[in-house]
Amino acid sequence: MNTATIIGRVGQDAEIKYFDSGKVKTSFSLAVNRWEPKTKEEVTDWFNIEVWDKKQAEFTKEYVKKGRQVVVDGKIAINKWNDQTGEERERFLVLANNVRLLGSRRDAEG
Repeated sequence: MNTATIIGRVGQDAEIKYFDSGKVKTSFSLAVNRWEPKTKEEVTDWFNIEVWDKKQAEFTKEYVKKGRQVVVDGKIAINKWNDQTGEERERFLVLANNVRLLGSRRDAEG
């Protein structure tokens, strides 16, 4: 079963894109801190998030702002493409089903 729940802070305001087909996509990055026992340091992992449900995408564009703490529920996917040199590239991303805001209203404002 491919499910992911990630809690972190938004790296930049969510960006929305409308397609001619009528589909809508919102995307943003999410920073998640974890402790690395080998180096005894906190490390930040970055996740690329995409929201394809129109209602969720528009909610995300409105409320998901840089620094805001959110919970993302979704699944992990791999996006593959060939770059300009013809070399195959790939990136992992989370296809979000649901994005929930955490923290207080004050946290969202500042």
